[in-house]
Amino acid sequence: MGEMTSIELAKKIRYKTLQLVYEAKASHIGGALSMTDILAVLYNDILVYDQSDPTFESRDRFLLSKGHACTSFYATLAYCGFFSFNELNSYAQNGSQFLSHASHKIPGVELSTGSLGHALPVGCGMALAAKLKNEKHRIFVLLSDGELDEGSNWESFLFAPQHQLDNLIVVVDYNKIQSFGFTNEVINLEPLSEKFQAFNWNTIIIDGHDHQQIKQALQRSKNRNTRPTIIIANTIKGKGIDFMENKLLWHYKSPNNEEYEKGINQLSNKI
Repeated sequence: MGEMTSIELAKKIRYKTLQLVYEAKASHIGGALSMTDILAVLYNDILVYDQSDPTFESRDRFLLSKGHACTSFYATLAYCGFFSFNELNSYAQNGSQFLSHASHKIPGVELSTGSLGHALPVGCGMALAAKLKNEKHRIFVLLSDGELDEGSNWESFLFAPQHQLDNLIVVVDYNKIQSFGFTNEVINLEPLSEKFQAFNWNTIIIDGHDHQQIKQALQRSKNRNTRPTIIIANTIKGKGIDFMENKLLWHYKSPNNEEYEKGINQLSNKI
């Protein structure tokens, strides 16, 4: 982008995300906030895209598998110039194209998502097609940790190394809370990195809120060595608003008036 740093962008995304969720009385703000820093670095420093021509052939493809947390994704695209904030403000209203799950009808959204476990198989297909056609763009897929319970993801984890999809980069938003509990209580994912290493993925573990670590990990994924890359980003659900952080409640809850004002005040002090 060049107009602001990824840290500045992340602060603005969090502020807009809270506004959108509050005004629409929507859900999933916890997971939207946990991935904000990842989105900010991707769109500020890593992805090849053209907001004036969202479907140009040489663009990198980004798939948000956790499409239920689309508010921070929509906010990111708006700040990057894919559409106006006036359009975005219709989020989740009757007749709006800005659905409460990511919709491919929105400029910059490659795939309608939210039914978990779908984006990675599609991403594998995109990556394989690009390799067969000797195209140089890359495919990035952002997964939630709860959706690692889906078997379709594990089929993809087997498929990608078999076909040497070194143009595929997966980021797991590992905030350790899913819809009805902590991941280690619902279905324990650990030891997670060892699983991916055993599946022959290039595996990187980072702090998913440290912009330098995020950027370095994504840049390292360019060193194609015939293996796909997976980045386990340790994050905090509800990151940036203290009473939402690491709380299961904020998977579904919408903030009331008092919570909104408290959250906006916290985020305003960080901009």
